[in-house]
Amino acid sequence: MRTFTVPLPVDLLRSLRPLVASTDDPTIRLRRDRLLRASATPEGPGTLDLRRIAERRFEVTAFGPGASWLVEQAPALVGAEDDLAGFDPTRHRAIQRAAHLRQDLRLISSGCLDDLLVPTILAQRVTSREAARTWTRMVRAWGHPAPGPHPLRLPPAPAELATRRYWEFHRLGVERSRAERIIAIARHLSRKAVDGHATVADPTSLAALGRVRGVGAWTLALVSRVTAGDADAVEVGDFHVKHHIGYALAGEARGTDERMLELLAPFAPHRGRVVRLLRSATPRPPAFGPRRRIIPVESL
Repeated sequence: MRTFTVPLPVDLLRSLRPLVASTDDPTIRLRRDRLLRASATPEGPGTLDLRRIAERRFEVTAFGPGASWLVEQAPALVGAEDDLAGFDPTRHRAIQRAAHLRQDLRLISSGCLDDLLVPTILAQRVTSREAARTWTRMVRAWGHPAPGPHPLRLPPAPAELATRRYWEFHRLGVERSRAERIIAIARHLSRKAVDGHATVADPTSLAALGRVRGVGAWTLALVSRVTAGDADAVEVGDFHVKHHIGYALAGEARGTDERMLELLAPFAPHRGRVVRLLRSATPRPPAFGPRRRIIPVESL
């Protein structure tokens, strides 16, 4: 058991929301004052139990071979290392208001690539509901019980996913293109792993990841922001983000990636932070056209 104090207030629900792939994600339970999370670590699988005991003070315990690593990583996981130096929200009224409303929104650093990559790949070019359903099915089908007393499951290990064939993903709701990307990523992580353990999210690993088939700018930005706390990572290629940023900063109901980067340029190296703040605290742009009809992949 360890206790630690973070330098700034932390909204656990909003700050750690990128770790939660679905409302019934079997790998995690997130509450206002508590986090239970099963994950891979460089020292093996583990389960983290983190509780808030005061406004900025936390108590953490962990189970399994990766327990020590999880305890050491816990402060960074809740945003203790989030550095606001150079961030000036007063340069735009919408950002200033969002920063005021979400002053306890922190950028987190999970420290490992394995747990975030597959759910991020699953979210490529589908709705969040489709991706969440598929991730839940995958964990229940191919994950394993997590260490410790909590009823969580570990995400499927890259070594496990690397042996699967694309057609095995179909019954879980994943079409061939995303399945082959997941298999390619799993094989990459398996080669980089030491004794089968998770890959650390350091600059070298992230640079190598960007050269893997299926990992584009969108995927790399999301993974870098959550695993390494990259405050400047922007998810270029996202269907919704470019419109949201254009609407919040320029009142434009529809935008492009180029226009989004132009609007965000004055806020480097905190462009990713601005995206998180605006997505959390400003209205969505108006919607046009009919709602997309969702046809489950496994029914095709």
